Amino acid sequence: MTGARKESSSFRDPSGFLFYRNNTLYRQVNLSYKNEYSMLMESGLYTALVESGYMVSHEEVDIPPEDPGVACKVIKPRPVSFISYPYEWCFSQLKDTALLTLEIQKTAFEHGMCLKDASSYNIQFENGNPVFIDTLSFEKYREGEPWIPYRQFCQHFLAPLALMSYKDIRFNQFLKSFIDGIPLDFASTVLPFGTKLKFSLLTHIHLHAKSQKTYENRTVDIAPPNISPLAFCGIIESLSSAVQKLKWKPVGTEWGAYYEDTNYTEKAFEEKKRIIDEYIIKTGPRTVWDIGANTGVFSRLSSNRQINTIAFDIDPAAVELNYKTCRQNKETHLLPLLLDLTNPSPGIGWENMERKSFIQRGPADMVLALALVHHLAISNNVPFPNIAQVLKTLCRSLIIEFIPREDSQVKRLFATRDDVFPRYTIDCFEKDFSEFFTIVDKKPIEQSERTLYLMQSR
Repeated sequence: MTGARKESSSFRDPSGFLFYRNNTLYRQVNLSYKNEYSMLMESGLYTALVESGYMVSHEEVDIPPEDPGVACKVIKPRPVSFISYPYEWCFSQLKDTALLTLEIQKTAFEHGMCLKDASSYNIQFENGNPVFIDTLSFEKYREGEPWIPYRQFCQHFLAPLALMSYKDIRFNQFLKSFIDGIPLDFASTVLPFGTKLKFSLLTHIHLHAKSQKTYENRTVDIAPPNISPLAFCGIIESLSSAVQKLKWKPVGTEWGAYYEDTNYTEKAFEEKKRIIDEYIIKTGPRTVWDIGANTGVFSRLSSNRQINTIAFDIDPAAVELNYKTCRQNKETHLLPLLLDLTNPSPGIGWENMERKSFIQRGPADMVLALALVHHLAISNNVPFPNIAQVLKTLCRSLIIEFIPREDSQVKRLFATRDDVFPRYTIDCFEKDFSEFFTIVDKKPIEQSERTLYLMQSR
């Protein structure tokens, strides 16, 4: 159809695909999925999942399908506000999505259906909670058959969570390289020996990996095991227990306690919040990205005004603490995510398009860049024009903070390296940023050396 485009992440599923028409998201349901779709809707499973908040809702629409030769119908799913990926989630976010996947499987089983895949990419975050977005991911349960997505669940959820818990929190970054989850033989090799004494990890990772190795080169057909309904449910419960037991305490990172080690007076801190709030009200954005958000103190100036806000930070501890606060306080307009702006999420997968890059998912109406520029310019040697150019691609309006050499946080950076930054001055900052932005307003923060700017993209 003219004027339409298929969603680049949706081409692998023979049951249907997502497409955009006139900037509206639709999903074509193919004839091959007709019976399963009917069962989903008529069994009560769809209603149960939507009413519980586990899955996005949709409506059936009477519009021409995108591929009429194989189409059954077209539905219009409720879109989520921002698409994020597992390598951008903190530990508790990945854990919550794993548990949601298993809860959905339990609910499906009660309605005579089961999940046919267990990809972490089927989950997004909306209104502060994880939510399932793949309407066509269900099939009829056939007694005696094993749970088909078992391996995928272990690779997408259990293996990375175990590695993050027992080895290093940064293991979720391996999901950028392994688009279908961390291979179980790799996880089994890296995990400490003690995890073999944990029955669930022994079963679902170590023995599972050994079984895969045993059968990978077999040339004869091997009949799948006959799994009773009771055993089927037992596997799901065992996986749920394994995930529940995995823990990670956010300690030992540089910025997790940033606000406990600041050079602000209480008055300066409140004045900074007041100015930022004033700029937000003046600009009226619908979306805000806070880059370098730490635990989200300033992010909440916009999210508390019901503005969809994403709080990006490089520190897993800060993102973990921020996410737990969001969940505890039931904050619905704030999404904490992991981001290193000097090495942001790339486009990966087929044609580098299955999972979009960070920049491709912009721009936001407004970006907050607070206590950020000195880290980019001094710690990472990124010149002001390069910083300004990237921020221009990410937003229409910018609230940015300049921290001069006299500030103790900048002095701390210079303490461990030579000062080879003669252009790190407020005059050069304003000159270089003016090539990409119009400076709408600037205000010094009382009782500090710092200055806040409101800028508009040229």
